[in-house]
Amino acid sequence: MLFCAVKEIFNMLKGKPFLYILFVTIALLSCAKRGSITGGLKDTLAPVITGSSPKNMSTNFSGNKIHIDFNEYIKVKDANKQLIISPPMQYAPTIVPSGSASRYIDITIKDTLKPNTTYSFNFGQSIIDNNEGNPYSQFKFIFSTGAYIDSLALSGSIKDAYDRKVDNFVTVMLYEANETFTDSTIYKQKPRYVTNTLDSMVNFSLQNLKEGKYHLFALKDVSNNYIYNPKVDKIAFLNKPITIPNDSTYELKLFKEKGAFKAIKPVLEKANRLYAGYEGKDPRGITATVKNAGTDEIYKTLVTNVADKDSVQIWLPRDLKADSLQVTMAKADSIKKFVIKYKQLKESDSLTVDAVQKGGLHFRETFTLKPSTPLTAIEKSRIFLVDKDSVAVPFTHKYDDFNQKLEFDFVKDENQKYTFTLMPGALTDFYGKANDTLTYKLSTRSYDKYGNMTVNIKNVKRFPVIVELTDDKGKVYTSAYSEGETEVHFDYVEARDYILRIIYDDNKNREWDTGDYRILLQPEEVIYFPKPIPVGEQWDVEETFPLTKG
Repeated sequence: MLFCAVKEIFNMLKGKPFLYILFVTIALLSCAKRGSITGGLKDTLAPVITGSSPKNMSTNFSGNKIHIDFNEYIKVKDANKQLIISPPMQYAPTIVPSGSASRYIDITIKDTLKPNTTYSFNFGQSIIDNNEGNPYSQFKFIFSTGAYIDSLALSGSIKDAYDRKVDNFVTVMLYEANETFTDSTIYKQKPRYVTNTLDSMVNFSLQNLKEGKYHLFALKDVSNNYIYNPKVDKIAFLNKPITIPNDSTYELKLFKEKGAFKAIKPVLEKANRLYAGYEGKDPRGITATVKNAGTDEIYKTLVTNVADKDSVQIWLPRDLKADSLQVTMAKADSIKKFVIKYKQLKESDSLTVDAVQKGGLHFRETFTLKPSTPLTAIEKSRIFLVDKDSVAVPFTHKYDDFNQKLEFDFVKDENQKYTFTLMPGALTDFYGKANDTLTYKLSTRSYDKYGNMTVNIKNVKRFPVIVELTDDKGKVYTSAYSEGETEVHFDYVEARDYILRIIYDDNKNREWDTGDYRILLQPEEVIYFPKPIPVGEQWDVEETFPLTKG
């Protein structure tokens, strides 16, 4: 019947060529569309377990093999990072197949299992189907070597003690609080229970726990061995043991310890300069005594910091005549001696002075110079600051000898041009060299190119506090130090989005200090305002910052 109807339509259109061609084209396209082949719906379903030996949640387990069957071909991917076994085993089990497709997983346990213990194998995101890569998320295989499955749990969250960003793959650990636990246990022994935040979570949950008292820790475990290495790992801990079961949730703050100061053998960088690395705490206060190892002649030296590196520079006199040097480095009660070979290398250049700000100067900045060699004398009478009308402008100066920074502060007017002139002899360096005439031109913008911010701090637990405005990467644009004031003003700040944070400066040294596990010292508390604060040109922004949680 359909064929007859089509034939009749063809006969009707024979006298109309255009309509005839159009009808034939539509008919052919419709046939082509009807006959096309598609790939069907995309598979979004995770693999399904069809059985296992032994069964999941088995008790009185005494073997060393586990077999798990799936309803489709699967792969085990990144098991070394994703698989969390709790309690941890001394020897990692063998898992096959690894990387190739299969409808099963075989696990061979190489450890001697502990009696009356519940074991959990959390595969994280490592089990995926072979075709689409759909993960069997957080699959756990649990068994007990005793008569029952431990069912208690503990939960909490991880944050960084200083930064807004939280590390991923953080290991959370429980050690039994018994007579065998000492302060050094975490450096030598694996914990009783572990879990991991993996790659996307800040929350953690320790499950299948036994009732008891425990010490709770977290590690950014670089070596992935459940042993604390203070040289590379971050740590978080609670000062007191916890009891399980309880209904509390815990917040663990990760920090990197500085540790005790330790000097590293210096190396000869230039004929007149040594580089000396160090480990541990702030290098301020380091002294260096250098003498000729053959004649015991003591040389005049000076120690300065190397920016952004755990190193200091030891400046030596020029034209030394020595085969080897004995270098004694000391800080507080740490003293270490080194002997290094000396040879004539190219010396550093003569005194040069670089300006940190070039051209423009913001109202909240101090004009800063960085000399290439350390300064030993500054003659203020040879330094002049004038405005665009050649009127002298009063200024103060401060030299940070350890960081080699010379800062000038003065009252700045809007739309003003300033000229700093350092006449010959204004600066003298460690080698007795003086500067030639130096001129720096600076300019300010109008006030309406800036904004103002007022921060009202509420619920301050103690003083002093440091109030900082940073960008999203942690660069500090400006700060204030409050020993009691709860209203803090930031006038003439650059127009941008700011991150606001407050530091409880408990040791009153005007900077954030990290913690120390050995003496159960927590890092100084840092609290971030919950969202960025935009400041535009001519804006007057006022924010209330309630310090209700650290």
